[in-house]
Amino acid sequence: MTLGVPPSELADTVLERLTTVYPAAADATRAAQAAAYMKGIAPFLGIPTPERRVLSRTVLSGLPRPDEADCTAIALRAWDLREREYHYFAADYLRRHVVRCSSGFLPVVRHLVVTSPWWDTVDTLAVHVVGPLVAADPELKAVMDAWIEDANLWVARTALLHQLRYKQATDTERLFDYCLRQSRHPDFFIRKAIGWCLREYAKTDPAAVRDFVEGSRDRLAPLSVREALKNL
Repeated sequence: MTLGVPPSELADTVLERLTTVYPAAADATRAAQAAAYMKGIAPFLGIPTPERRVLSRTVLSGLPRPDEADCTAIALRAWDLREREYHYFAADYLRRHVVRCSSGFLPVVRHLVVTSPWWDTVDTLAVHVVGPLVAADPELKAVMDAWIEDANLWVARTALLHQLRYKQATDTERLFDYCLRQSRHPDFFIRKAIGWCLREYAKTDPAAVRDFVEGSRDRLAPLSVREALKNL
């Protein structure tokens, strides 16, 4: 799916500032270390997270709140830049302003999830962008039902993790169903996500998670079981 970038004066300003402020803080040694740690998913500028967030506040200083078109333009344009720190900026920006986006924003998020995907950006988008969008529009649950079966493992991981911060509002039936539907997946990142979302929900309802794991142990990967029961 090809997404058009809407015109946005706010995005023009943000990207101009961002591509001035971030490169000035680049560190080649740190960049090489970060790229190696992230398995070469993207080049890095080499800006540590605390410093990057300070720089982001400088980039956004004095600017108005965005509307959905601004969020779309900023996210897509930042994601088109090569260095990973720009993707982090976009993910953090969406996390902050997701309340200003409608359910129609979900295709944009999916594009980000499948473009240069790795856990560092996907998990932020899943938990802090997709999660709030689905919570605000229950009709998007049907989209998550499709995503959990997606051939792209990062889309499926997003479906698994989108309820991670829901606590008492968790749709328990969906959570357990999603875990079982992907329980045979061969990839580490899916099996880890299954354990993670179960472990997190165990903070809200430990008995339900324990009963589910015990009743499904023959279907769940050992990694998923270990992660799920880690704090029980």
